[in-house]
Amino acid sequence: MNIGVALTQNKLKEFLLNVATVRPVFIWGAPGIGKSSLVELFALELGMECVSLLGSQLAPEDVIGVPQIIDGRSKFFPPAIIVREKPYVLFLDELNACSQEIQKAFYSLITDLRVGEYRLPEGSVVIGAGNRAQDAAIVKPMSSALINRMVHVELSVSSDDWLGWAYSSGIHPFITDYITQRPDHLWSKPPKTEEAFSTPRSWHMLSDAMREYGDEISDADIEVLTAGTLTPAHAVQFRAFVRQLRRKYAIEAIIGGKERWPDKPEERDILYFLAQSFRAHLIKNLPEKKENAGPKEKELAFAAKARIKELAAISFEVAQMVAAGVDGESLPGYFMAEIVRDLPRLVQKTQKNG
Repeated sequence: MNIGVALTQNKLKEFLLNVATVRPVFIWGAPGIGKSSLVELFALELGMECVSLLGSQLAPEDVIGVPQIIDGRSKFFPPAIIVREKPYVLFLDELNACSQEIQKAFYSLITDLRVGEYRLPEGSVVIGAGNRAQDAAIVKPMSSALINRMVHVELSVSSDDWLGWAYSSGIHPFITDYITQRPDHLWSKPPKTEEAFSTPRSWHMLSDAMREYGDEISDADIEVLTAGTLTPAHAVQFRAFVRQLRRKYAIEAIIGGKERWPDKPEERDILYFLAQSFRAHLIKNLPEKKENAGPKEKELAFAAKARIKELAAISFEVAQMVAAGVDGESLPGYFMAEIVRDLPRLVQKTQKNG
């Protein structure tokens, strides 16, 4: 399904409050980004019960019920999970994982809030959700008749929205601190191979497990947990981040010259993480044009050149990464020009590699 416009969690909540109460809505999105949690929160805010049906585990009779003979006539009785006395939110999760037969069973339920002779209580809301074909999830084509019965919207990942929820939901502070510094690690595309990958859901799972271990959780325990929940590269950097916190390394202290770059071989993963955070700090805080730099920005640029020189003495490769980057974002041109002047060998090697 190609929608072309995606909404963050907070925007989608507002969308549902205005649209889902009058028309059925289908939420598209990658696995683990919070579709189910969002619908449950929406129902809670409406003061309604949320009843979930998992499309991938349904048979047609789970929707339309089974017939019974009454006074010589057959009559379908809807399943108990659908029958309610008060209005509620019916959440059809993984709707596009259903077979065509089960999808057809939903037609009248979605359009008319009706199953056979039974009608959902007035004011009830129907919301569907499903993964996208490009996410390597189990999906089946939705018929045009079913697509045309719903308003479609796509959910995108927002680190700001997620962090707002995470702080109020008791997510482990190591994780909220990490995502604050590396918001790009909150979610990654599902891999083509069978391996763990980072999503808001997997970070939540990691948080639950870490809290269960308590404050005495070891580096070895964290290694096992992150390997089973996160994208491998994210797992390595999160472990380095935790080690950094435990050893009281802080990028601000390093930039200010109060702390030195870690230089022991066993701390190389910490060095790499700090260097990435250092680069992200420079991209965020140095203006694109030199004339827009105030005293603080000029002081940062001056200190940054000294820190890059110190970093190059420990690991030329890591210093190159700071100068050239691997994320497609560039440091300001005037700052790079000063590096060319003061550290020509570093930049020449970087340009040669490029």
